[in-house]
Amino acid sequence: MTRTEPATDSTPDRTRMATLPQLRHWIVLPLVFAALIVAAGLTLGSVPALTAADLSVDAELSHGHSPPLTAIALFFNVVFSPVGGVLMIAALCLFLLFARRSPVNAVATGLVASAAWVSSELFKLVVARHRPDSAALFDPLTPEPGTDSFPSGHTALAAALAIAVFLLARGTRWQWPALVGGALVAVAVALSRIYLGVHYPTDVAASFLSALTGASFITGLWNTYGLAVLSRIPLLARLGPVPAASA
Repeated sequence: MTRTEPATDSTPDRTRMATLPQLRHWIVLPLVFAALIVAAGLTLGSVPALTAADLSVDAELSHGHSPPLTAIALFFNVVFSPVGGVLMIAALCLFLLFARRSPVNAVATGLVASAAWVSSELFKLVVARHRPDSAALFDPLTPEPGTDSFPSGHTALAAALAIAVFLLARGTRWQWPALVGGALVAVAVALSRIYLGVHYPTDVAASFLSALTGASFITGLWNTYGLAVLSRIPLLARLGPVPAASA
């Protein structure tokens, strides 16, 4: 039988993510959203006029580079890279698990952030849109050739972390600072990708939709099966409270 810790005044905070807000139709709606995202990506990639309009924004920004903005954009390029994403999510989960003694919060936060981020990689594989042509830019800062432009993984990561941290902070005095701060960082990362000329504006816009789609699905999955799975891992109960799954 799984051993659980005695309830304390801090137990509700340590199991805050036990139940997450979810869509009523958490399977069907994400599938519909995913189909719309794929359809939009394939359309954007196959209609030259749409690509030209997208590229004109990148080209215009390429004429306005400045050292401070370039430094910020390149900083985001490193921090929100795949390696940076793995490190940030892992660090957040380990902090919640060992410092806050909150295995439920740690697992749920990691799942939400990962699912919202990884969803963008699945769309990349299906859509396979070419990145902006660096030859068309006045000052290409960090050319990245390839067919992984739609949506932006960096932006999806920033949006995914914003969603996960907001859910973690909901109901506390940090709820609105987390929402506003996360949104500002995600928008800044999105703009930096266009500034660097490695993504089209529609790529970064789709990243927010893909992150929300992934988060919408994983919250329903977590609410349905999450606690039932965690309760079967005795080690987690030794690290913090793991409430029993509701019937």
